[in-house]
Amino acid sequence: MRKAFRGFLSLAVLIGTAGVTGASAGAATAAEPAGSLSRSVGDDGTGTDIKDRILAIPGMSLIEEKPYAGYRYFVLNYTQPVDHRHPSRGTFQQRITVLHKDTSRPTVFSTSGYNVSTNPGRAEPTRIIDGNQVSLEYRYFTPSRPAPADWSKLDIRQAAGDQHRVFTALKRIYTKKWLTTGVSKGGMTATYFERYYPEDMDGVVAYVAPNDVVDKEDSAYDRFFEHVGTKECRDRVNAVQREALVRRGPLEKKYREYAAANGYTFATTGSLDKAYEAVVMDYVWAYWQYSLLSDCDTIPADAKTAPDQAIWDSVDSISGFSTYTDQGLENYTPYYYQAGTQLGSPNIRQPWLGGLSRYGYQPPRTFVPRSIPMKFQPSVMRDVDNWVKRHADRMLYVYGENDPWGAERFRPGAGSRDSYVMTVPGGNHGAAVAGLAADDRAKATAAILRWAGVAPAAVRDDPAKAEPLAKFDARLDKRDVMNERGQRP
Repeated sequence: MRKAFRGFLSLAVLIGTAGVTGASAGAATAAEPAGSLSRSVGDDGTGTDIKDRILAIPGMSLIEEKPYAGYRYFVLNYTQPVDHRHPSRGTFQQRITVLHKDTSRPTVFSTSGYNVSTNPGRAEPTRIIDGNQVSLEYRYFTPSRPAPADWSKLDIRQAAGDQHRVFTALKRIYTKKWLTTGVSKGGMTATYFERYYPEDMDGVVAYVAPNDVVDKEDSAYDRFFEHVGTKECRDRVNAVQREALVRRGPLEKKYREYAAANGYTFATTGSLDKAYEAVVMDYVWAYWQYSLLSDCDTIPADAKTAPDQAIWDSVDSISGFSTYTDQGLENYTPYYYQAGTQLGSPNIRQPWLGGLSRYGYQPPRTFVPRSIPMKFQPSVMRDVDNWVKRHADRMLYVYGENDPWGAERFRPGAGSRDSYVMTVPGGNHGAAVAGLAADDRAKATAAILRWAGVAPAAVRDDPAKAEPLAKFDARLDKRDVMNERGQRP
């Protein structure tokens, strides 16, 4: 449950390209009044610019506005209490963005669980419902970090409180229905928000969200890696990982030269050797997280006879040798802190490595500076899991068949209503509604439209006719993978 963004993703996941057309896109936008994107009806019935209405919210300030055809896009700061239980004990500035379409449309509340992108983009549900989108940077990811940082205030309940305050403030402007969504850690974040504030949202769409209920019980991951893909591909990937440990000597020499050339240091992990092994131990997980079975021919066919450079290049392209340097870890301290205090992290056996590993899967504590205290709270994920099983209403979970993070997933139980878990065949960590089999795709799309209150009559009569209301936009609808690369959710 680690690994910072590598940014080499060659398969940039485009939401909405698999089997979904924009045939019905015009229906939602054709009736909008002229000038609705720049003017919005005020509470007093007079025309008021949407930017003025947003900035009239106490604590809201503008960082910048970026133009985008058909929308208004704002990057903002919002003043939040460091501790929602004791609001008088200090505040910090939390970054949010608003992709404004029209106040007459529903709104999607999106979070990655990491940094927020400051470039316009749409989450898949935003395209499906043709709505507005509010995106929130997770607390303690810079620049949305209190100074000084009291790390004990970084927990899932405080983060849910952040979302609740933003929602409460903006609901006065965006009065139609709201959905919350997120990918990976963002899907976890959407779930936790729903657990603590179940009355806020009208539906939840969570993608590839891990659910590590018992941190010390990880056999589900071991079973996953025994069967994922094909034996031929598993053997090929596993062999490269093993060979990277067999050749630790010459490859660590290359790593030392690489670190020196780039100014990388290893104070957090404690040594170059520990950082090197952490990168190698990520290799198999990271391959299945973001590659497809069809990508297996990019892996050296015979690892034992492959030159050192081929092994290095394969590990670097999939795991990333900069990941566990101090410089690679710095921006992700909040994630590793949460993994080691509440979220949990996987530990897999990888028997094909024999006795070659010196450290095993290193825990989150290894990747957080020792100056930050950490203590694991085992009851937190059990509480969320129990709540989802008993109380999940209008929640949709989408997973990829070949994504390791789906081995431990959320499963709404007998107490849930109008909730679904769906799996993209052959899918990885980029799984989306658009990639589901036709029947599931229509059912999921219809549910999202229904929860948002914008399902056309034809869809209400026949869910099989459900399609996104907005046309696909190659720039807006590209999955932002900034925070999703490698063996972190």
